[in-house]
Amino acid sequence: MTHTDSVAEHYAPGALLKRISGGCAALNLTPPIDPDALAPVDEFHIGGRFATVPFMAALGLTSKDRVLDLGCGLGGPARYVAANTGAQVTGIDLTQEFVDTAQALTEWTGLEGRIDLIQGSILDLPLEAGTMDAAYMIHVGMNIADKTGLAREVARVLKPGGVFAIYDVMQVGTGDITFPVPWASSAEQSALASPDHYRSALTEAGFEITQQIDRTDFAKQFFADIAAAQRAAKGPPPLGLHLVMGDTTATKLRNMVDNVRSGRISPIEIHARKRSA
Repeated sequence: MTHTDSVAEHYAPGALLKRISGGCAALNLTPPIDPDALAPVDEFHIGGRFATVPFMAALGLTSKDRVLDLGCGLGGPARYVAANTGAQVTGIDLTQEFVDTAQALTEWTGLEGRIDLIQGSILDLPLEAGTMDAAYMIHVGMNIADKTGLAREVARVLKPGGVFAIYDVMQVGTGDITFPVPWASSAEQSALASPDHYRSALTEAGFEITQQIDRTDFAKQFFADIAAAQRAAKGPPPLGLHLVMGDTTATKLRNMVDNVRSGRISPIEIHARKRSA
């Protein structure tokens, strides 16, 4: 079981906006900032923007859609959706500092009119039933033990026929996970589950599974590209995930790569649709 206070603490490095602001200054970025320029720091998942683009394309979003970003973090995917589809996005995250920082970055990019950001639990969404056309979750479920409760809550707020897309790190093999990793400092903060567990939770909540995609090969290539870039660089870039993960960044990333390569975990996409009746 994971505890919300512990999880929120894991994702609250402190002075995050100040560090991002410093990175932007080093790159001579001043508002209005192109959302793409923030992608190195606000796309906190395996593959970053390279994973976000095909993931969002599969949702088929339009400017008429209302979209829910579950565990929105710093708001990178939400800003990508708003900027590229015109959809209205509501993001919710447990960590207040993430929400506050996401709000500032959204204002810097001039997208505040298309994005609403809320601090709260995605297991108890402050939204009316049947009001959302689509929902997505990117590297969030690893901190949520109650996958069925999560699926039911998403089903509650989606319209009939609404889509729900998940891109999470999932348990695909045996053996103990090496910690810390980007989503957890210890096993107590982690709630990894198998793809079968996710599928069962979705089905029980009234979803029909439409697609499942294993992104392991993509992840391994992404990790190799990062390692090559780090070897060529003289130091960390002004904007990067080290600003979010802090002093333990190298250890967390090394452990995650080891866990993937050993076959214990994999990044998996699952796409589902709420049944109409």
